[in-house]
Amino acid sequence: MTEKVFYQDSYLKTLDSEVVEVRDDGIVLAATIFYPLGGGQPGDTGILSIKGRDYRVVDTRYADDRRRIVHSLEDGDVGGIEPGDAVAMTIDWQRRHRLMRMHTSMHLVCALIDAPATGGAVGETESRLDFDLQGQVVDKEQLTADLNALIDKALPVTVGSITDEELDRNPELVRTMSVQPPRGQGRVRTITIENADYQPCGGTHVRNTSEIGELLVRSIKNKGRQNKRINLVLVDP
Repeated sequence: MTEKVFYQDSYLKTLDSEVVEVRDDGIVLAATIFYPLGGGQPGDTGILSIKGRDYRVVDTRYADDRRRIVHSLEDGDVGGIEPGDAVAMTIDWQRRHRLMRMHTSMHLVCALIDAPATGGAVGETESRLDFDLQGQVVDKEQLTADLNALIDKALPVTVGSITDEELDRNPELVRTMSVQPPRGQGRVRTITIENADYQPCGGTHVRNTSEIGELLVRSIKNKGRQNKRINLVLVDP
């Protein structure tokens, strides 16, 4: 099993570890700061330095068992890498931090719209959330103003957890219908934005909403009879 150091500290930019498995689709490390694709958030990219050579990581994903994390290398070049090799890793921090800012922004959107989210995707500078609004009207200028007001409050963002049983008793905590939090390990990770939002989430987030910077709701578009797609951008990426 890969140790998920990115959950212990989402702000770590470098880490030393070792190779535990070499696969056709990449390498597995004993521990990693690279976030794997999940919950609408892309996998991290960066550099692995092994035996004096730098390998570019172009994607990070869970293996089928959801216990190991695979770091996919540019051109699939795993030649010369062996289990036990020491690894010095560096993530593309600017990219990761933009994703953290955007992911926390999407939680703020959920806090302001009283409707189930039917889908979404976190991007570096632009993200989207789909809502089943059932005829509810959302004004993009007002939503933009409300989002930036929450950001300006500098609300703390904290990580916690609840038991599988607690989540089963409170299914309304799951805001995104298309993404269910993983169960089966006893506890489910949660994200709390003080006085604004609380929901299960496996993504990486900023520590305070003030880190997000100014947001703009670029558009609200129809996606089917009831669904509306909200496109959100960072004004200063």
